[in-house]
Amino acid sequence: VSDPDSEHVEEALKKVEFLIVQDLFLTETARFAHVVLPAASFAEKDGTFTNTERRVQRIRKAIEPIGDSKPDYWIVKEVAKRMGGKGFEWESAEEIFEEIRKVVPSYRGITYKRLEEKGIPWPCPSEDHPGTPYLYGEGFLRPGGKALFMPLKYTPPPEEPDEEYPFILTTARSPYHYHTITMTGKVTGLMLLKGFETVEINPEDAAQIGIKSGQRIRVRSRRGEVEAVALVTDDTPKGVLTMSFHFPETRTNLLFSSSVLDPISKMPELKVIAVKVEKV
Repeated sequence: VSDPDSEHVEEALKKVEFLIVQDLFLTETARFAHVVLPAASFAEKDGTFTNTERRVQRIRKAIEPIGDSKPDYWIVKEVAKRMGGKGFEWESAEEIFEEIRKVVPSYRGITYKRLEEKGIPWPCPSEDHPGTPYLYGEGFLRPGGKALFMPLKYTPPPEEPDEEYPFILTTARSPYHYHTITMTGKVTGLMLLKGFETVEINPEDAAQIGIKSGQRIRVRSRRGEVEAVALVTDDTPKGVLTMSFHFPETRTNLLFSSSVLDPISKMPELKVIAVKVEKV
C-alpha cells in the first residue's frame, strides 16, 4: 500500500518462490505470504522501545499473547535454532538487552533497573551517566567542532503539470492514522474521525470542474487511477490535490513512480506527481 507504483510491487510479490511475513495482522502484504508468523503486540510482551529521540523506555506486558502470537525475539530465536543457528539461547527480552549492552557502547550504562524509574536517551556509556538529551552539545566530530552545511541544487520534479495532467498531487498524513492503518484502522474511534480517503481540492479548481465536497471523484496519473471523496478546502493551493496514503482500498501511492529515485538516499518520489481529476 505504501510503496510507489504498488501494482508493480504486487506483481513482484506474486513471483516470489517462498514468502514469510511476520506481523500482528493479515496485512495486504501478508496475503501474498506462504507462511505468516503471528507477532505479539506491544501490550503482549516485555522489552524496551527506543524512539527517534534516542530515549530507551521499558515496555511491560499487560496481557498474555492472544491466539498463537509470540514475541518477536521468540520467533527469531526459534527460526534461527531450527535452521541450525548458534547463539540464540535467550529466554527473555532482558537477556537480549544485556547482550546489546555488552556490544553497543552507547547502551552500556542503561539497565532494566534504571529504566524502571524513567527512560534514558543514548549515548549512555556508564551506569552513573544520566544519558544524553541532545547530541553534539560540545561540538561536532569534525575539525573545529563545527557542523558542515552542504548547499543543494534544486532539482525539478519528474513530472510537471501539462494539458493532459493539469494538477500536482502531493501526499500528507492524517493526524488520526499511522502509515497503512494496520493498527489505527482497527480503532473504532479513529475510524469515526477519518474512515475513508479524501481528495483535498482548492475551491477555484473544484468550481471549474464542477466538483463539490462529498462527491466521489477519480484521480488518474500515468501509472493508474484511484477513486476517493472530494473535500473542497482552502487548505490546498490552486493547482494542487492532496491525499493521504493510509487506506488500502484507495491505494494513492500506485499513482506515483517507482523509477524516479533520489540520487543519494534512493528514496522514490512520493510527494509530487502530475494527475488529472474527474467526477465519477
